[in-house]
Amino acid sequence: MLLMGRLGISIYPDRMGIDETKEYIKLASKYGFKRIFTSLLQIKGDQEQVVNRFKDLIEYGKSLGMDTMVDMNPRLFDQLGVSYDNLKFFHDIGAWAIRLDEGFTGMEEARMTHNPYGLKVEVNMSRGTHYIDQIMDYSPDRSNLIGSHNFYPQRYTGLGIEYFKKTSQQYRNHNLNTAAFVNAPSGSVGPWPLQEGMVSLEEHRGQSLFTQIMHMKMLGLIDDILISNAGVSEEDLKIASEAFNMTMPTFHVIPTTTMSDLEHKIIFKSQHTYRGDHSDYVLRSTMTRVWYRDEDVPANNTVPIKKGDVLLMNNDYAQYKAETQIALQDLDNNGRINVVGHIAPEDEMILDSLQPWSDFKMIEK
Repeated sequence: MLLMGRLGISIYPDRMGIDETKEYIKLASKYGFKRIFTSLLQIKGDQEQVVNRFKDLIEYGKSLGMDTMVDMNPRLFDQLGVSYDNLKFFHDIGAWAIRLDEGFTGMEEARMTHNPYGLKVEVNMSRGTHYIDQIMDYSPDRSNLIGSHNFYPQRYTGLGIEYFKKTSQQYRNHNLNTAAFVNAPSGSVGPWPLQEGMVSLEEHRGQSLFTQIMHMKMLGLIDDILISNAGVSEEDLKIASEAFNMTMPTFHVIPTTTMSDLEHKIIFKSQHTYRGDHSDYVLRSTMTRVWYRDEDVPANNTVPIKKGDVLLMNNDYAQYKAETQIALQDLDNNGRINVVGHIAPEDEMILDSLQPWSDFKMIEK
């Protein structure tokens, strides 16, 4: 299941110049980004000057059709002289949403959603427990309540996949908009001096941006995906946009040096479907044997099969000729199976998340 929400960037005005940040916002807007995350947690120096800088950038983003959420915690409410039952400050700086890095008791969050400005209140999905249920007990305005996961700059501290699924599903059960963070390899700016990849899911750390976004979409639990670091290259912004807007699961395949033109056409020009009566040994895409039943598919590279190999049945497999398969474990080769490529290692998590009856595409690495 591929959910379609919005794509977002992060900005850190205390670590990038105003002009540089505006150029970055403009570039992201070019590629269809619609959300901006920023944090007020690092406010230092002249508070009025800092707030005015944020307001300028928020208004600039709004002029390009981008909504900004600002990260807060209860201590910062006191520092800014803001009360949870009077959110005019955030309205005045043009914010679309307030993200509560740390929460209150549930009653305060619910009350905040009834603000007269239509401000969204974004709560921390990574808290788990029954936090969201506590908020729901106080009858919030659901239209103003959304959630997002944290990101984790330190290696090995990100969320595990099962915990991520569990906590995300809690928000899904209440039909609330959800968001999570991915890390761009080219991004050089974060909120803190030390960062080892700012991801919500630990298994995304060190993975390509394409893989992180495609995997996040395939989990079917997250609406909006935000790049956590700033200073991201145009190439990565483009990759993010392409991955986010793909309408079906897609992963990269490294072709063998022996792949023929016909094999290339069958693998990369076809829309595949994961057959529903699935096997533990191979993922089957059977329609290619119908579309290419009259083609000559001679034996080619019939070597032992490794997990992740992309396979094509050759002429010697009679009625199965031209069927596409992907090996889910190591297998013997009886000489009737052409090994034509291999799933790119970074995309194995995408393959592992693919569900029977899903349409999918393979693109050349």
